[in-house]
Amino acid sequence: MLDALRWDSDLIRRYDLSGPRYTSYPTAVQLHSEVGSFDLLHALRDSRRAVRPLSLYVHVPFCANICYYCACNKVITKDRARAQPYLQRLEQEIQLIACHLDPKQSVEQLHFGGGTPTFLSHVELRQLMAHLRQHFNLLDDDSGDYGIEIDPREADWPTMGLLRELGFNRVSLGVQDLDPAVQRAINRLQTLEQTRTIIDAARTLQFRSINLDLIYGLPKQTPEGFARTVDEVIKLQPDRLSVFNYAHLPERFMPQRRIDSNDLPAPAAKLEMLQRTIEQLTAAGYRYIGMDHFALPDDELAIAQEESTLQRNFQGYTTHGHCDLIGLGVSAISQIGDLYCQNTSDLNTYQDTLSSAQLATSRGLLCSADDRLRRAVIQQLICHFELDFEVIEQAFTIDFRGYFKDQWPALQAMHDDGLIHLSNQGIQVLPAGRLLVRSVCMVFDAYLGLHSQQRFSRVI
Repeated sequence: MLDALRWDSDLIRRYDLSGPRYTSYPTAVQLHSEVGSFDLLHALRDSRRAVRPLSLYVHVPFCANICYYCACNKVITKDRARAQPYLQRLEQEIQLIACHLDPKQSVEQLHFGGGTPTFLSHVELRQLMAHLRQHFNLLDDDSGDYGIEIDPREADWPTMGLLRELGFNRVSLGVQDLDPAVQRAINRLQTLEQTRTIIDAARTLQFRSINLDLIYGLPKQTPEGFARTVDEVIKLQPDRLSVFNYAHLPERFMPQRRIDSNDLPAPAAKLEMLQRTIEQLTAAGYRYIGMDHFALPDDELAIAQEESTLQRNFQGYTTHGHCDLIGLGVSAISQIGDLYCQNTSDLNTYQDTLSSAQLATSRGLLCSADDRLRRAVIQQLICHFELDFEVIEQAFTIDFRGYFKDQWPALQAMHDDGLIHLSNQGIQVLPAGRLLVRSVCMVFDAYLGLHSQQRFSRVI
């Protein structure tokens, strides 16, 4: 693991393609309207019969202010009263879903995302958590992974105290960049002191894990300026860091149209930012987990990777991939057994559907045998940077080289280029290829040729 990454500019130039992030395979692009709430109920019944543990995702879409870079499903409003009708429908959804599950199915993982979950008042947060506890088997001994996304401008010590009291033990804070010029360009003015205050509160209140999000490639960023941000963030000593590549897609995400494309750093500058960031974080003792994620060696993700138990789902890298993931709220995605399904992304449609006591499922996908096989291959590569052919052959009763004969020339080329080591036994992603692991996974993606690659961000 000490040589987990090696920067190779030539390889990066050749393999830095546009491609999926593989939080799922098949990816969310493949979801279609022929799958609906009836399929979801069938999947919930199977989950209940198997008494599988659960992971809950709750989407709170509201934000008081717009961040121009944002590609999330959100509703921008200063009117806090808008949350109330949404919460009523969300509670209905919780009830409708929970009645198809067994109370013995424990919730090992819970995550509140958004939007800005702390847009909700303290009373509303209490009410929502009480409703979840009433209908789902939430753990009371602090052993679960219960996380929430925090905007440091929208939280304070009392908020952090309330979240800890409600059972949350992990926080993820959006920082993005500390340079005021960059912050003005993305409409997110946030001081280092605001961020430090929330981190101090989380540590004092004994939250188990703190994650910080950074983004490189934003307007007005320079390699020198971003290096200063990374230095300041390292001093805060988060347990995990997510360092995302900004994908400028104004044709898809309206807020990004407010960003002047002339202010965006050149591709060479973006690469320099990433290279410096990797050097800074590695020198500070962080491990590269993969796909923009770094963690301290004693963090659960780093340990899971060492022990080959790390997994990946719609919530990113996780130690709870064995759980059925149930998404609650507008646009939320569920993964239950071999079913993926997503709620409507339109707030009014979501609320109207649930007001009729109907689930708001709008699209989905049922994995085929080929999907399950390719999902297992991609999961191994993206989580552990290696693949044992025999393990796949035994699990799926196939001859690996025969099944993937069409992919073999591409794999051989990657081997010749030093991206991977390809043998008769398996694939090992080499240190120079780890930043490009998405490109390796894309070789096994049966759907990629069916869609324009412009729907995805670049690998780096």
